[in-house]
Formats: sequence, structure tokens, C-alpha cells
Amino acid sequence: MTPALFQIDPRDSVATALRDMSAGETALGVTLAADVGKGHKVAVKPVAAGEPVLKFGFPIGRATVPIAPGEHVHTHNVATALEASGDYAWHEGQAPAPGTEAEGFLGYRRADGRVGTRNEIWILPTVGCVARTAQKIAEKAAIRHAGRIDGVHAFPHPFGCSQLSEDLDGTRRIIASLASHPNAGGVLILGLGCESNQTSKLLPDVSPDANIRTLGAQMAGDEIEEGLALVDELVEIAARAERSMVPLSELVLGVKCGGSDGFSGLTANPLVGRLSDAVTEAGGTAILTEIPEIFGAEQLLMARASDEKVFGEIVELVNDFKAYFTRHGEPVSENPSPGNIAGGITTLEEKSLGAVQKAGHATVTDVIGYGERIRRRGLTLLEAPGNDAVSSTALAAAGATAILFTTGRGTPLGFPVPTIKIASNSDLAQRKPNWIDFDAGQVLVDGMAPAADALLDTVRAIASGKETAAERNGEREIAIWKRGVTL
Repeated sequence: MTPALFQIDPRDSVATALRDMSAGETALGVTLAADVGKGHKVAVKPVAAGEPVLKFGFPIGRATVPIAPGEHVHTHNVATALEASGDYAWHEGQAPAPGTEAEGFLGYRRADGRVGTRNEIWILPTVGCVARTAQKIAEKAAIRHAGRIDGVHAFPHPFGCSQLSEDLDGTRRIIASLASHPNAGGVLILGLGCESNQTSKLLPDVSPDANIRTLGAQMAGDEIEEGLALVDELVEIAARAERSMVPLSELVLGVKCGGSDGFSGLTANPLVGRLSDAVTEAGGTAILTEIPEIFGAEQLLMARASDEKVFGEIVELVNDFKAYFTRHGEPVSENPSPGNIAGGITTLEEKSLGAVQKAGHATVTDVIGYGERIRRRGLTLLEAPGNDAVSSTALAAAGATAILFTTGRGTPLGFPVPTIKIASNSDLAQRKPNWIDFDAGQVLVDGMAPAADALLDTVRAIASGKETAAERNGEREIAIWKRGVTL
């Protein structure tokens, strides 16, 4: 039987309600002083005013008033303890684990040795002016070449012109990195002609092994027909690729939270952490991003840096991101969102400690900037904000060939690579089977190990070609991070 309260770590001063509970109920040796909603926290130990409140074995904030066992613990009696910058000290970390044999999947081996989970043609506009043109070409080509490849998809966006410095560079890097992706058996880069994001400046950053065609709409007689002809050429080459069995070490997992609830840190996120561990222990790669959502938990990642250089890069990334907030006059603890709070998450520290569970126990081997591509196996930390679309696009551009996307609230969004939606609670999975690929609520009934085995089977099947819910629904988007001035 599922318990009423769930305490994650024996050091914790709180436990999480797994169902709506009423005042007077007793669980874990405490009697509730008030009604508590599912996903919310109950004190299981006394906490004095000013003392840290512990969850996951770490502080999630400080008590603003004395809290007695049985009391509801939330925004009315806990506040964040985050500061705008942090001082950190390097301590010798662990070396990356050696690769282990693990059952693999059916993937597409590319010329440069990387492996894709899909064999698609991608149409990437350099500028928003030709976004709809790209979609028209993709729609016609998808019908023309149905069954020959895994699909033809356009990825429209509104940027590429009237951008300056950091923003223009970011747009260029994202497009170039997507064009180099192993899931794209061919790429048409579609420009207008007069935009800031010139194709000629973008191409040097594209992998030399990529199957690329380019088209400038202003110079074309009929841009739709000329675009279709170029896609025909791409398909003729891409259609020669065949799936073959490859080891799990060839998988690149992007891990992402979306619309967390009080169960995300109990079920879905640690479950994804098991997958991160399985892939990295096999010699593969996991990518963690959403840097504002590791504030308060960054020291867990710093302690797992492979060497002092990587440790310093994590410190720089975290402090630079905090400075990004303060430069704009914003507090670093603005998160969690209203939906997160309604679901029982009180402070950013609590959300962050739950979020970093997705990285498992893997060694952090590299830190990369926004729009950059992975360079090393193991766990990579990627610069990007928490926004679902922006961070998931950055994960795909970095080289993720599948994204494990945990959610306690649900979302239909999908991204360029297979986006596997993992519900933190069974109610969401049952209500939204058209959105959700895996029910992590089973962790509370069957335990973590059986659920991790089942999720790994699901990931292998999807990496081998089974469609995700988002793919079935035609949900494929990109979003580019805007940070600066628009002309």
C-alpha cells in the first residue's frame, strides 16, 4: 500500500504528502495540525525560526517562524536563503566511471561516427522572414517522400535579423549546431538574402560531414519548387542509411524538467537520474541544463566535477547566470512558478535539489556555452535558462538524440529530437495519455529499480524508432534565447 507521507532522507525535517490529508491524521509518527494537499510538505521534526528546513538531505530554505511536527510547511513559514553570488572551494572529486557493457538500440551510424535515433530531413530558416516558406516546403516534401525516411520537418523561429552581438551569435550557433545533428540525415538551410544571419557566416560552424543544401529565397525564381528539388537531393542520400544495433554508449540523453510538482523530486527526476547513470556508466553522455534551476543545489554538481578546471567552469557558469539576473534587477530566487507553488514546491532551493536529481550520480566532465555542441562523454552542464522551449532546443543543438522531459503538470510541447514525457504522478499519466510516454508514479508502488528498468526499455524502443506522443501529435518546435537589444 502507498504510504500517506514520504520522507526522502532520514535527515529531512519534512515529508511529502502522497495524497490529500486531513487535520488529525497520523503518519510517520506525527499528527497533522491542518489539512495538507497532495504534494505538499509536513514537518516531521521541530524546526526553530531561522534554522534550515531539510529535504533531500539538504536545506531548501529557512524557517521564518518556529515549526512544530505535523504542521504544513510551505511559503507561509519558509523563505529562500539564496544569495546573488556564491563562494565555492574545490575538493578532489571522482574520476569518470569506466564504461560497462549494456544492451543497446537500433540507431543510424553517421559518417563522423556519431549515432542518430532518427533519419530525418530538417529545414532550418536563417531568419524569421522565411519561416513559413520553410514550413510549406516541409509539408509538400513530407507527402512526396513518405515512407522513405523518418520525416521532413521545418523549424521556424522569429530571429536572425535585427539582432546584435550575443543574440545574433546565439542564433547562428543554434542553427549551425542543429544543422550538424546526427538525427538529421539531410538539412536544407533556407535564407532570405538580406538578413543579419548570413548563410555564408553560418556554414563554417556546421559539421563538414553534414549533408547540407542551401537556398536564398530572394535569388530563387520559385523558392518553393527550388526548395523541394533540393530536399529531393537530400532524401536520395539520406534514404541509403539503415538502422543497426549500437551500444547504449552511443546514446546522448538531454534531461529536462517541465512544470514540476511536489512529486517530481520523489519519482520522475530521480528516475531519470537512474537513466543518466545507466547511460554514462555505459560510456555515453547526459546533458543537464536549466542553470537557474540548479541555484541552491550547485554544490552537489561541483562536488562531482572531474577535475579542478571543470569545477571552476561550473562556478563561473553559476555566478555568471546569477549576475545575468541581478544586471536586470531581478532576484535570483524568483522561481518557483505559480504552478510549482500550487503543486507544493516552496523555494527555488527545493525545486533545484529536486531538479538536479535528473543528473543521477554521474561525474561532470564538461561545461559548454549556449549553442555549443558536446565534446566529452559523461555528464555535460549546458548554459541555458529554464524555459522549456529554449532549454530543450539548446539540448537538441548540443547533440541530445533524445530528451527525457519530466512533468508534474503536463505539456504537449515537443522538440527536434524525440521528447519522452515522463509524468511524475499516475493521475497525470491517466488523464493525458496523448501527452505522456511514461508513468513515473509507479515508483511509489513498485519501487525505483523496476521503474528504471521499464523506463530504459521505453527509451531503447523510442531510440530504435518507436514514436513518442509528441511525434504522433506533430509537436516539434524550437525557441531561441533572446538576451539583448533588438534593432
